[in-house]
Amino acid sequence: MKYLILMHVDPEVLESLSAEQQQAIGAGHEAFMAKTTETGEMLSTHALGAPSQSKVVRSRNGKPETVDGPFAETKEFMGGYYLLDVESEERAIELAGEIPDASIDGLALEIRPVMFSAGADI
Repeated sequence: MKYLILMHVDPEVLESLSAEQQQAIGAGHEAFMAKTTETGEMLSTHALGAPSQSKVVRSRNGKPETVDGPFAETKEFMGGYYLLDVESEERAIELAGEIPDASIDGLALEIRPVMFSAGADI
């Protein structure tokens, strides 16, 4: 079963961390990627740009209109994701607990099953 682990970021929380804590987060993500790649559970991961770099396409009078992002006014945003292929939801939850963000107050990981996919079969 494929699960998507969405990383919700609050820039204020990250900025409040010490340089050592920020480095530990980076090292923790590297270790997580190495482990899940080795076990064959990693399908892909991507870090996303800040909401200030996004565009939103919406319909206005039945026609697409593009505006600067973010989609919603909020201090938190999706900073990236891991797409994993694991045996169960329990394993997805277990792995999410190993992501450094899970140990930082003010950050969150959302785990969602992938119900359908198209395109490259990874």
